Amino acid sequence: MNLDVWPIFVPAAFALNMFPGPNNVLAMSNAARHGFTTALIASAGRFPPFAGFVLGAAIGLGAVLATSAELFGALKIVGALYLVWLGFQMIRARPADAPTDRAEGALPTLVAREFWTAATNPKAMLVFTAFFAPFLDPTRPAFGQILALGGVALALELVAVAIYAFAGSRIGRFTRSTAALVWIDRVSGGALIAAGIALLFARRPASI
Repeated sequence: MNLDVWPIFVPAAFALNMFPGPNNVLAMSNAARHGFTTALIASAGRFPPFAGFVLGAAIGLGAVLATSAELFGALKIVGALYLVWLGFQMIRARPADAPTDRAEGALPTLVAREFWTAATNPKAMLVFTAFFAPFLDPTRPAFGQILALGGVALALELVAVAIYAFAGSRIGRFTRSTAALVWIDRVSGGALIAAGIALLFARRPASI
């Protein structure tokens, strides 16, 4: 891989990580309710699926997913239904009296939500595969190059998570009333439902 691709790749990857997708919405909502540290720890749940997507892109699974309408459609439906279900769960949730109430007990649930939100999104692997492709040196093996690009992208993902969690914690600090937390949950849940519906109608790329 040529070194001159990094000044282009790093800001582009960071911009991609900062997109307000379902996992980032979760991080902001978790921080508003439970605080910055809890949201940051909970976000660890998204990294195993993302790392798996990077590995999958390196060994060509992304190309398989892009060319298989049946596989993409099945995974898309599962992911969309999960996001819609999670959105309704957040809308119906009863808020605690304060954002940090029972945060420790909620942590496994928050980690699991981050994990399944990332794992059930087939678009994520396609994004990794398509995004990495322009930065590859065709004269060198792709496997190692994709792992290197993926490692940097995951590191930048952690920075993006911290930014969203910080923003959510600031929101939570100024909205400690129960009514405010209800609206945070409703807005976040509505965003997840919208993301699920958008995923349901998403088309697979014609090619990678």
